[in-house]
Amino acid sequence: MSAEASGPAAAEAPSLEVPNPSGLEPGSAAYGLKPLTPNSKYVKLNVGGSLHYTTLRTLTGQDTMLKAMFSGRVEVLTDAGGWVLIDRSGRHFGTILNYLRDGSVPLPESTRELGELLGEARYYLVQGLIEDCQLALQQRRENLCPLCLIPTVTSPREEQQLLASTSKPVVKLLHNRSNNKYSYTSTSDDNLLKNIELFDKLALRFHGRLLFLKDVLGDEICCWSFYGQGRKIAEVCCTSIVYATEKKQTKVEFPEARIFEETLNILIYETPRDPDPALLEATGGASGGGGAGRGEDEENREHRVRRIHVRRHITHDERPHGQQIVFKD
Repeated sequence: MSAEASGPAAAEAPSLEVPNPSGLEPGSAAYGLKPLTPNSKYVKLNVGGSLHYTTLRTLTGQDTMLKAMFSGRVEVLTDAGGWVLIDRSGRHFGTILNYLRDGSVPLPESTRELGELLGEARYYLVQGLIEDCQLALQQRRENLCPLCLIPTVTSPREEQQLLASTSKPVVKLLHNRSNNKYSYTSTSDDNLLKNIELFDKLALRFHGRLLFLKDVLGDEICCWSFYGQGRKIAEVCCTSIVYATEKKQTKVEFPEARIFEETLNILIYETPRDPDPALLEATGGASGGGGAGRGEDEENREHRVRRIHVRRHITHDERPHGQQIVFKD
């Protein structure tokens, strides 16, 4: 007996309708997707174009949205190649999987990326990772000082008040381009800007440990001053007068290494305490002697300041009469 039907009976035979539980119309882009079989041991995931291989054990080990998806409670769809499609960014999905595998993951250093990871953990309902991200964000907010305040000195009295009101070491930059009565050398403007930029970088790096001041009304053009325990410890002057074809010019230098060195040196005065003679002696600020028998020379040494000038500053009145002095760079 033939299994094939012919004639009018075949034409009148009812057609077999295939159930369409997804509710998608034939011919649509997603119509060809099929449910994942729960017995599959390995799973291929396509998360927003990011491909991942993992196991059902990893996906169902914790009570998350992924467990609901792959334990049969929620229908998931795969394409013809067997890839499970998840309509979500795949940037942090690898971190989600690693947390499900190990129970912990290194968190991103960037606060923005940490916030993105928190959003993904909330979407997938990974409670442990949510708590870790929230705790890390809270700690970073507590440790973050959003403002780096730099007072601007407008008078010697104000400077003394600021120095007396803080227990931190102090770094002050005096820059006043209008103090010059000569023309500047070709590199002076760039070097002046470099000094200001270095000051800002140091302020951002050490503002929690040092007090930074700006002085725009002093007598120098560019000069760094370093204070510890309420007194000036060192000074780096960055300006000098040079001669070029019988014409005086002002030159501004950028002694970056020296400035860094003095900034690090001033950190040893960070701990609030009474003036330590041994510490002042070690940093060139005072003598090591003590007691009532100190002489006048020892008293004067306590007020000594370590001054570093890039070049000796010679004014017109200091030149010997009738003698021409030429400085070469």
